Order: sequence, then structure tokens, then C-alpha cells
Amino acid sequence: MHDTPEPQEGHNKIPKGWLLFFFGVIIFLIGYIVSYTPAISGWSFYQGFEKEMATAAKTEKPNAVKTYSSDNEAIKEGKEIYTNTCAPCHNADATGGIGPDLTTATLKYGSTSQDLYESITKGRPNGMPSFLPQIGAEKSSKVVAFLETLRKK
Repeated sequence: MHDTPEPQEGHNKIPKGWLLFFFGVIIFLIGYIVSYTPAISGWSFYQGFEKEMATAAKTEKPNAVKTYSSDNEAIKEGKEIYTNTCAPCHNADATGGIGPDLTTATLKYGSTSQDLYESITKGRPNGMPSFLPQIGAEKSSKVVAFLETLRKK
């Protein structure tokens, strides 16, 4: 009657392993959506991140600026670091380019050694990145000593 040359697979059942996998994935997805959708569970990556940053800020010890103002060797090294790291934005003579002029008496975020150190290590909004991971605290202090010599002239 219905003999065709093509095999008929309509009477085969889905294997139980595939059914378990299918329903397991559906249960997992429902649980995931309920747990991690902010509108449903209130969970937010940003809230967790803010908590981590707040606890890190409490445990972070303030970096003290090491003064190298009278150490000519450190000032020379600071000039080399400045030339390699800072000059692309602030020009080789620190008169400003993309970044502001660093030879003026007053700077936007402060002109003290501590202010300069914080600007270098922590960065500033609108373009100044943090250089603490790249050059470290000691080299940042040497750059500050070099910048102070430019401002005294």
C-alpha cells in the first residue's frame, strides 16, 4: 500500500537522553534568567563591582610621594621616563599638546607634588589615563621631580 523506496522514520521515538538534555537545558535557562535578570531578581554586576571597589578603597593605603627634588640622578631618570611616556601628549618641553601645559604655575587638578603624583598614578577625567600600572610609584615620583624643575624655571 504505502511502499515507497524512502525509509519511513515517523514511528521512531526521540531517545530518552536527548529528551533529558532538552528539558535540562530549558530548566537551566529558566533558572539563569530568574537569577540574573535585574528586572526579576534585582541582581546587577555593577552593584557587585561597586561593593568590591568600596572595600578595596577602604583597604588601599595612600601612596606617599617620594621626594626626589634634590636628587639630580632621579630628575634625569624622570626626564627619560617623561620623554618616553608623557611627551606624546604633553610635548617634549611640557608646553602642552593633546594634554595641558605642565610648565604653568597653576594646573587644573592642583600644582602640588601630591596633586601631580595623583594625576600621574590615578589619571584624570577626559583623557589622562592612570600610569601607575605602566611605570609604578617610584618612577611616577621621579617624573614629578622632573616636572617640578620645569616649573621652577
